[in-house]
Amino acid sequence: MRNAEDDADDGRVRLDKWLWAARFYKTRSLAAEAIAGGKVQVNGDRAKRARPVQVGDRIRVRLGPYEHDVVVRDLSSRRGPATAAAALYEETSESLAARETLAVQLKSLHSAFGPDRGRPTKRDRREMERWRGKR
Repeated sequence: MRNAEDDADDGRVRLDKWLWAARFYKTRSLAAEAIAGGKVQVNGDRAKRARPVQVGDRIRVRLGPYEHDVVVRDLSSRRGPATAAAALYEETSESLAARETLAVQLKSLHSAFGPDRGRPTKRDRREMERWRGKR
């Protein structure tokens, strides 16, 4: 019978396990959903969740508006602390620059387009009716 340690020993780990261990997703189920939804690519190709990941593979992960382009540096099928998870991959400099640029753009948009206040209150509605001359 095989256990979880055997996977990392033979130089390959399932994609969903690796994404979970690298802390891109909080659960393996969320990782599997993202893979099935086409939000994860391995070496430029759409992958399935059981696809084996090897050291040197290039993985592109879309999380919300951000896109991470990483190179696998180590394998693990166990989720550990964040410092250990960060050692599993190396993000490309282009990916870091693109994410920083997008973060700046999103922050500037946020100030220009603030969230709406929602439905008008009874007081607001009465004021609008006064402006329109209905009262």
